[in-house]
Amino acid sequence: MGFVKAENFTDQELLNFIKDDSYNEYLAKKADKVRQEIYGKDVYVRGLIEFTNFCKNDCYYCGIRKSNSNIERYRLSFDEILMCAKIGYKLGYRTFVLQGGEDLSYKDEDICKIVEEIKKIHPDCAITLSIGERSKKSYKKFFEAGADRFLLREESSSKDHYYKIHPKEMSFENRRKALFDLKEIGFQVGGGFMVDSPYQTDEDLISDLRFLQKLKPDMIGIGPYLSQHDTPFKNMKNGSYKKTLRLISILRLMFPYCLIPATTALGTINPFGREEGLKAGANVLMPNLSPTSYRELYSLYDNKICTGDEAAECRNCLELRIKKAGYNIVTHRGDVSFYKKMYE
Repeated sequence: MGFVKAENFTDQELLNFIKDDSYNEYLAKKADKVRQEIYGKDVYVRGLIEFTNFCKNDCYYCGIRKSNSNIERYRLSFDEILMCAKIGYKLGYRTFVLQGGEDLSYKDEDICKIVEEIKKIHPDCAITLSIGERSKKSYKKFFEAGADRFLLREESSSKDHYYKIHPKEMSFENRRKALFDLKEIGFQVGGGFMVDSPYQTDEDLISDLRFLQKLKPDMIGIGPYLSQHDTPFKNMKNGSYKKTLRLISILRLMFPYCLIPATTALGTINPFGREEGLKAGANVLMPNLSPTSYRELYSLYDNKICTGDEAAECRNCLELRIKKAGYNIVTHRGDVSFYKKMYE
């Protein structure tokens, strides 16, 4: 396998790409070539378990924000979480993503117990946590319990913009510090941001890309901003589908080794969004393993897809669609460390 050089775009080049829809095909072809040189046609699947929709935060864009009194709240039991993992394992998944709001009713020992038990039953699997900001001490406990990866989108690398979409009680500095704490502990770390979130400028997006260059993440998750009817931003315009695809391509070119998902949000804004995301350079999908009775309640945004499909239906549907798009689903862990070493 040859060494694929990471692109080092100037700010002006990035600005030109971000602003202009005519670059989509050009960037996608370049990005797909780079992705195939490293990962071939492989697409990694991660089983998503949305285990709580309680959250202590009040982010202005999010449907599970604490001030939303119209949502029915839920928490999966310990046994329900283990059952989701069991079902996912039978379907071939070897990575489980435990995602939830920042729900402090789950103490450190609760998260550790969940991680330890899944690892005990499925020792060949990776566990990714996506549970927001905690102390460095807590993160260390999770890592020692067996968690392998942690997803924490920085959401905005512009302080001014950050506080236009988050309340003042939240901390721009803490969010960024948490990502570097996770790296220092030894986690495979994922960052990311929304595209066209309210009040975001194209210059803000360039700041996001430059922050990721400092972070050197293993995973980068982006998706178009999508409005939710019970938030202060309910009347804001949804993010650009084409701009999101361009940014996936730019990320692949800047971070050739990264695991980049074609997100559910991309599939929500366009019926073929996930397939087009793969063609633009993405190489991860995250089908939902949560019980169907809870999926609509994890309403980060409106019209979320796949809320009614059973886990096996999701798996079979995805495999057919991905094959038709010219790619292959692979179920092994897909750790990025081997590839990332070439760029450090």
